[in-house]
Amino acid sequence: MSGLARLGLTEPWQCVLHLPLRYEDESRVTPIGALSGGEHALTEGRLMHGEVRLRPRRQWIGKLRDDHGDEITVRLIHFSNAQIQALPVGSWLRLYGEVRSSLFGREMIHPRMRISEPGAPTRAGLTAVYPTVAGVAQPTLRRAVAAAFAALDWSDTLDAAARVRLGLPALREALARLHYPQTLPAGDDLAWQRVRFDELLAQRLSLRLARRVRAALAATPLPAGARGLVDALVSSLPFPLTGAQQRAWQHIAADLARGQPMQRLLQGDVGAGKTIVAAMAALRAVENGRQAAVMAPTELLAEQHLTKFRQWLEPLGVRVAGLSGGQKKAERERLAAAVAAGEVDVVVGTHALFQKGVEFRALALVVVDEQHRFGVAQRLSLAGKGEGVHSLMMSATPIPRTLAMSYYADLDVSVIDELPPGRSPIETRVIGNPRRGEVVEKLALACGDGHQVYWVCPLVEESEALQLRAATDAFEELRAAHPGVRFGLVHGRLAAAEKAAVMAAFQRHEIDWLVATTVIEVGVDVPNATWMVIEHSERLGLAQLHQLRGRVGRGPRQSHCILLFEPGLSENARKRLEIIRNSTDGFEIARRDLELRGPGELLGKSQSGQPLLRFADPERDVALLEQASQLAEDWIARDDPAVAVHLDRWLGERQGFWRT
Repeated sequence: MSGLARLGLTEPWQCVLHLPLRYEDESRVTPIGALSGGEHALTEGRLMHGEVRLRPRRQWIGKLRDDHGDEITVRLIHFSNAQIQALPVGSWLRLYGEVRSSLFGREMIHPRMRISEPGAPTRAGLTAVYPTVAGVAQPTLRRAVAAAFAALDWSDTLDAAARVRLGLPALREALARLHYPQTLPAGDDLAWQRVRFDELLAQRLSLRLARRVRAALAATPLPAGARGLVDALVSSLPFPLTGAQQRAWQHIAADLARGQPMQRLLQGDVGAGKTIVAAMAALRAVENGRQAAVMAPTELLAEQHLTKFRQWLEPLGVRVAGLSGGQKKAERERLAAAVAAGEVDVVVGTHALFQKGVEFRALALVVVDEQHRFGVAQRLSLAGKGEGVHSLMMSATPIPRTLAMSYYADLDVSVIDELPPGRSPIETRVIGNPRRGEVVEKLALACGDGHQVYWVCPLVEESEALQLRAATDAFEELRAAHPGVRFGLVHGRLAAAEKAAVMAAFQRHEIDWLVATTVIEVGVDVPNATWMVIEHSERLGLAQLHQLRGRVGRGPRQSHCILLFEPGLSENARKRLEIIRNSTDGFEIARRDLELRGPGELLGKSQSGQPLLRFADPERDVALLEQASQLAEDWIARDDPAVAVHLDRWLGERQGFWRT
């Protein structure tokens, strides 16, 4: 594969949309005496001395002096004899590179050098420096961009009237400004605005077309069945559904009753009650003689879901089974055979659900919890185990409005924005680790009063690199200090059966104080647990801290979250802890998380398979996003030929693979 192909630059449009990383200014010569450390600059002088030194390592050292008598050292660590012979002492050299300040004065390491004459003309404008990979030099990229500029049909997808209305330049003009600028393009430059608008427009077009394609597909309608299982479940619950849960269910029920595949994202803060709504959706499939599959990203969360689904559904005569990679082979094969024979109505599991050998007799609904933690291929493979399968994706990571507009435009979205009644707000405190002993004593007293405690440590064993307190060490230390308290330990290296046994004992209040790693981040529901302590909280992200805090506050008693941190916080860590202390609103926390981390990490880019935006930022470019969204709707409504042209330019072969 050629170097350009490794960069994904196989077509002219890919080349011109491969925009510079930065620019080098070779339009003016800076005298040696005016150079500052850390800047990239063009300077010149006469080579007064040059020699190869062998210690401390082989290198060439050159000394340049200009007409003002100022000097700069040039250092080459990787060089050939031919290079040195081409730089005779006494020649006038022009060099460009990063200026460094050392004990020996100014120096440049591996600058670009060429023989010149004093006062020779400089290049006009700025020189683009592109993102690249090993083996692809900047001149190669510059030639590829220039060839693409000459070869392309530059007909603009935005006509003159649209450009005037939006206040944007022509695309060719914008890209020429970014590749060949005379002055440095600022972030709010109109050229950048045009590129970001076009990228947002391509994303929106792709998602809306994907939505239209799915609307034309056929799925088995799942109307309310004669067995009345959903109504029976709701009647049996010891609590009423919130208004937000009822609204979400109405949306889902309407989707399921149609003859097109449902593609709905159910958002809700931790503890908002998404799981019971998912159980109602599964029952709607069972009412119609079909099967439902519920997939979770971890065995612990899958086990929690399985426990709840059995508790809710088995009294109604529904056959529920769990399938996970942690089961023995014979047990897994027996359950898989039962699922294939239609002897299981609802199967709950992990990644094991989409493995080869797991087949369904009549799969009609797939529920994917924490959907951003699964890759596209994984979600596709599970939905592909049936014909016209309905999909319900759930997330306890609220998506800010701008991200929802940008990345979820092909989905219908329901939000459970109301917590069940009777829950008091969680009190959050940030405490330095030197006061850890005070915290431990307070929690020991709380256990004596019948409270239960989560104590979360980020690692299972001590790490010399990170110097974090390990869960195993904390468990032994705490248990030795407080023999009257019943301690438990759970972490990711335990076998699935062991983890399930410990969690079941904690739920039955046979354990007062549970020491754990972040495996308890999602899904665990113990209403009597009222204290959450997170050690080294400065090491965790906002979403993870919010998820962990959501393990408490599930009962009527006042709950507390203590964030222990090591002194010497970075500015970013200080901001994260301040945000989590001051807010329990998942949407506000997600918005602030977006500001700190960007959309890639918030959406789980390593797992999502979504082509994330390269140039646009939905939060920063919200005005452009709204304009692009409106134009995309207009183009699609009138089948504008510009749609295909625009998508070919921006997405090429990637179009159509934006979402499961």
